Amino acid sequence: MAADASEGPALAPILVIENDLSAPIGLLEGWLREAGAELVMCSPATGQPLPAELAGHSALVVLGGGMGAYDDEQAPWLPQLRALLAEAVRTELPTLGICLGAQLLAAATGGRVSAAETPEYGAQLVAKRQAAADDPLFRELPITPDVLQWHVDEVSDLPPGAVLLAASPVCEVQAFRMGRLAWGLQFHIETTPEIVALWARQDAEALQGYDVPAILERSARAQPDIIEAWQPVVAAFVALAADPTAAGPAVAAGPRLLPMAGAGPVTTTAGPITDAAAIRAALAAEMRASREPPPGH
Repeated sequence: MAADASEGPALAPILVIENDLSAPIGLLEGWLREAGAELVMCSPATGQPLPAELAGHSALVVLGGGMGAYDDEQAPWLPQLRALLAEAVRTELPTLGICLGAQLLAAATGGRVSAAETPEYGAQLVAKRQAAADDPLFRELPITPDVLQWHVDEVSDLPPGAVLLAASPVCEVQAFRMGRLAWGLQFHIETTPEIVALWARQDAEALQGYDVPAILERSARAQPDIIEAWQPVVAAFVALAADPTAAGPAVAAGPRLLPMAGAGPVTTTAGPITDAAAIRAALAAEMRASREPPPGH
């Protein structure tokens, strides 16, 4: 059936890049379609070429994968994908990068990705930063939303001008915005218990010493909370794809907020903080420290 002209122009398709067949679109596909998006899937791992440009698409979504952000020999399409991400930021095309996708977004725009001192696995909480209060996607999220972590690399330096939106005591850069309309999520929101179980089997060697059954159980238990928190964010992303002007003008990044209070990189070998009260306490301590004058003033 033809679209009613009174409804305005139809939303152009959203381009979804699937870097690894074991890291599929998962729940994200249904959320995007339910919000009114048409999807064009591209899986370069199967030999499918990336598009030469982003014209004709209303948004770009880049999923995760087992390779690193600079593993160009393992994944020879990565240089072109980084170029597409840079183009998306430059042209203000709404963009969402998940895990590897977020790392590629950072690498494409002047940031740096490094091996994480403490890999993260399973369901955890992240804490919103102050800048999230005015962010088009993050402002309605709870202060400590549930997420699914599965990464051994991290964004160690944000790109110039990027805005930090969420953090945790173990991994500082959990979410950021680059420019007006490009978001990077270090964590996963699209997984199902079946996908997480597949990753646990694939990464059995790396997970030696971890309580894998507990990781899987907590991940499955957190699934409803992840859906409740993040499906509305995806719907808001589709709305921005339909009308990017709704995001408003660019917001200045303000002072850099790296690292969290207690200067220096995170060196703890303790397990990730997953208790909401503990994360709120850490965030409150950081905010208090940020208000204290520097020594000698």
